[in-house]
Amino acid sequence: MPQTVAVLGTGKIGEALLSGMIRAGWKARDLLVTTRTTERAEKLRSRYGVEPVTNAEAAKNADILILAVKPQDMGRLLDELAPHVTTDRLVISAAAGITTGFIEDSLAAGTPVVRVMPNTPVLVDEGMSVISAGSHATAEHLDHAEAIFGGVGKTLRVPESQQDAATALSGSGPAYFYFLVEAMTDAGILLGLPRAQAHDLIVQAAIGAAVMLRDSGEHPVKLREAVTSPAGTTISAIRELENHGVRAALIAALEAARDRSRELATGNG
Repeated sequence: MPQTVAVLGTGKIGEALLSGMIRAGWKARDLLVTTRTTERAEKLRSRYGVEPVTNAEAAKNADILILAVKPQDMGRLLDELAPHVTTDRLVISAAAGITTGFIEDSLAAGTPVVRVMPNTPVLVDEGMSVISAGSHATAEHLDHAEAIFGGVGKTLRVPESQQDAATALSGSGPAYFYFLVEAMTDAGILLGLPRAQAHDLIVQAAIGAAVMLRDSGEHPVKLREAVTSPAGTTISAIRELENHGVRAALIAALEAARDRSRELATGNG
């Protein structure tokens, strides 16, 4: 018998998961969604053929609940769900910084919970979703989570103790690249290129470099060295990056992101 999946919270990430499941072969009749507004509900019904329901109805009728709300909304949502969630349900949280323990404590004892940290490239089916089991989740529950999030990119299982580090690297990771592209585009303008041309040059360089990293199997140092000729332009640029402490700044930035993720987990939002 097909399982029913409810996506609670259909913002960008929630809708990306919904569309990914449909492309992966899930039937609209097996999918439920919850929204904040009637207008949003009708858009999703029209776009995907899914049935908008209340949070309580989702908890009563779905086998798998995907909680795709903002971290600050999680407590209120769990209060609403708690009377209706039984231990034969699987609860998947996609909210940054929310631990499985927090969710388990809010629901019936023994409820299986899986924590997932996706990143925004799930919107183009190139996401990375980091998956961790709660204390009552089995390998089968993790398989269910992978089947859902694998439709919008890659998945990786890690112990929950590594989720804050994974959030710093992968969850926030796309923003660091956007920041770098923004800075390099400004540099291109300074060097005399029109903004559109500078942007296109950098974006294509980023895409090409990412594909080479993914497909070649080479260490990034080797790929960088292949572009770095003696006394050439690349080594001159890298010297300036090192002189300005870019490597150390990146390491410090990721440590700060990890620490902030830990703060969110303790409720210091």
